[in-house]
Amino acid sequence: MASSAVPRVSRVRRQLPTSPWPFAAPGLLIIGAFILYPFVSTLVNAFTDRRTLIPGEYVGLANFRELLGDDMFWIGLRNSTLYVVGVVPALVVLPLLLALLVQKNIPGITFFRSAFYTPVVASIVVVGLIWVWLLDERGLVNSLLETIGVGRVGFLSDQWLLLLSAMAVTVWKGLGYYMIIYLAALANVPRELHEAAAVDGAGAIRRFLTVTVPAVRSTMVLVGALSSVAAFKVFSEVYLMAGPSGGPAGEDTTLVMLVQRTGTGLTGRVGYASAISVVVFVVTVALMLLVLRADRKDES
Repeated sequence: MASSAVPRVSRVRRQLPTSPWPFAAPGLLIIGAFILYPFVSTLVNAFTDRRTLIPGEYVGLANFRELLGDDMFWIGLRNSTLYVVGVVPALVVLPLLLALLVQKNIPGITFFRSAFYTPVVASIVVVGLIWVWLLDERGLVNSLLETIGVGRVGFLSDQWLLLLSAMAVTVWKGLGYYMIIYLAALANVPRELHEAAAVDGAGAIRRFLTVTVPAVRSTMVLVGALSSVAAFKVFSEVYLMAGPSGGPAGEDTTLVMLVQRTGTGLTGRVGYASAISVVVFVVTVALMLLVLRADRKDES
């Protein structure tokens, strides 16, 4: 039996492919079809005057020169930048504090972890519609404000309040996601460090600043990089709350909304929208490099 099993195993081994490419081919095809090809196509189209139904011709840097004189482009760049400034600090700090609250294994803590994570798995469309209903002129929040004598507030009609409301939705929806990342990092912090600091007389705030923050600093950098890219490419929250027009007179339009508005439809300017997409790509890469450079500078 043993002698007959050895040749059978050898035959099976000879029949198995020795190259890894057959196993990697499905994943490579998906990456090529849905990531590499659209990326290269966008780069090529950025230097053409292509439209939805017209192939277009090579125009060089004409699309990028037009961007410099496009007021809507600068409005979109301003709003996307403000979104990063307003959202990223909150998504770096608040999930860490939330993770500290729910990391202890006490009765009922699983319920709160699930509750905090629920907005992450909820559909962004559903979340956006709920917040629109809450912040509408006749919504629940304004009804409560009017009841206590404050008066109605134009959360969805004022340019800056609308942008701040969209930021609040982004932070609320992302808290649970980044909380999970911080929980994994906090699980690796040695308990002995906190005990030693407590013995030295350090209070909770001092232990947080001198033990917890240094221990999870690399995770904070990761969260900062991920949230920066996501915030600069924001679309759904602002689109759902401001509408396709981008709020009053389009003043709340972001760059990704401008790409969608410019490059879609039967008369969409695909080439011009691709040029805006290239700018978005360059800025997001620059944001990640800045975050990583700041992290290396702190380490040195």
